[in-house]
Amino acid sequence: MARRTQSILKQLLNRHPPPLSTTSRSVTYMPRPGDGAPRTVTLIPGDGIGPLVTGAVEQVMEAMHAPIYFEKFEVHGDMKTIPTEVLDSIRRNKVCLKGGLNTPMGGGVSSLNVQLRKELDLYASLVNCFNLPGLVTRHENVDIVVIRENTEGEYAGLEHEVVPGVVESLKVITKFCSERIAKYAFEYAYLNNRKTVTAVHKANIMKLADGLFLESCREIASKYPSIKYNEIIVDNCCMQLVSKPEQFDVMVTPNLYGNLVSNTAAGIAGGTGVMPGGNVGADHAVFEQGASAGNVGKQKFVERKTANPVALLMSSAMMLRHLQFPSFADRLENSVKSVILEGKYRTKDLGGNSTTQEVVDAVIGFLLLWRF
Repeated sequence: MARRTQSILKQLLNRHPPPLSTTSRSVTYMPRPGDGAPRTVTLIPGDGIGPLVTGAVEQVMEAMHAPIYFEKFEVHGDMKTIPTEVLDSIRRNKVCLKGGLNTPMGGGVSSLNVQLRKELDLYASLVNCFNLPGLVTRHENVDIVVIRENTEGEYAGLEHEVVPGVVESLKVITKFCSERIAKYAFEYAYLNNRKTVTAVHKANIMKLADGLFLESCREIASKYPSIKYNEIIVDNCCMQLVSKPEQFDVMVTPNLYGNLVSNTAAGIAGGTGVMPGGNVGADHAVFEQGASAGNVGKQKFVERKTANPVALLMSSAMMLRHLQFPSFADRLENSVKSVILEGKYRTKDLGGNSTTQEVVDAVIGFLLLWRF
């Protein structure tokens, strides 16, 4: 271990964890026999900063002896398709953690990020945008969950050139996909004690397509009388987000709107470098940076090793809960929040000058404190 790393760990071990939450142990979680068996997770480091931030997760998981081990594959955005062995691994393991995969602009090259969602029918994207203690932002009390339909809409990729100079791009909305994303959003709200679900749309213009989406949301909303249901036009939604984001709770959107709304919400709450997220279907889940998941970062972050690992670390906490390892998830999340609250080790996007490794070492230091 480098002398610098040892110095950071010694400093942290001489501190007490900040009072983020009670450290008393919960007696309400009773695991089933065998729940502690190690789980295999497919790992795709990806492009750009991906290997740097997934490497951070590997270090943290090893430091806290999390009951998971990784099956790693090299996948890059310039490949034509996701390799068969990678898809087979995810289907076998059910869970994947990935860095960003670069999507070339134009040229008819399809996004591997989108391919992965379609191949595994990961129909729901979830991004949680919230204020982190100690991270100053323009707005307070932001805690928004954006649930985005992931398999159709403008991302269906149905485009063709009608005649030279005229391109037609089809937006596909189906009742089946609209109903299941609405059901997932209301189910999420119900299970997580959320009060309101807001459907984002443009049905005033796209009366059939977005009209069908709204119709489906209304039908599902009628089955959850304890949850308030709202609707908002997407352009008004963006204005409301930047002026009064605290009014939103859970938001359910078609594909393209969800991408725009989640990135806007992430920017409001602290930036894409700290927001966790994932994609889930009936059988599989892929966890990644929440907003701008396809963003592989600037080359200078790779060269200087200064990429922010917080978003993927928080996504890994989501993954641990998904795998039924709640105490490990709590320790990881509390440790990351403690580092942010202390404010000593932050990457440049959060106003600091720390390297990725310095942030990781700080998180590991707090992990040792949160253990007791």
